Amino acid sequence: MGYVEELRAIVGHRPLILVGAVVIVLDPSGKLLLQQRKHPHGSWAIPGGLMELGESVEDTARRELYEETKLTAGELHLINVYSGPNNFLVAPNGDEFYTVTAAFYSTDITGELTIDREESLDFRYFATDEIPQFIAGSHKRILDEFMAKHYSQIMK
Repeated sequence: MGYVEELRAIVGHRPLILVGAVVIVLDPSGKLLLQQRKHPHGSWAIPGGLMELGESVEDTARRELYEETKLTAGELHLINVYSGPNNFLVAPNGDEFYTVTAAFYSTDITGELTIDREESLDFRYFATDEIPQFIAGSHKRILDEFMAKHYSQIMK
């Protein structure tokens, strides 16, 4: 049982503050890797997840990326940290939580993409003008900020 599951056993569905991290992965042509999640069904998102005890946000970003894709991130670049009322979520089982999400990007990726079918329906690289419409709301904000502040510098 993980940290979040242990907390839930104590507090039930009441709101929690949970820390997580995501990684925008760019391939050499500048396409972005997105995950089609099982929950909520079919939505697209940036690979990532919640922190475990003793981890840094960088550790969380690398671990979650590896667990979900079998890709290994080298150097990570911070985009921003996102929190507040726009990061309130209710899970399908009724669990309520506010996320504090550290968002990174990386072009320093090794490994062969392998989909973890427990959490994901698909992974796909998208050109910036092909980003799906059905994307997690908080992740849309992250992608928008990444595109506005970082993408053109990376692609020089």
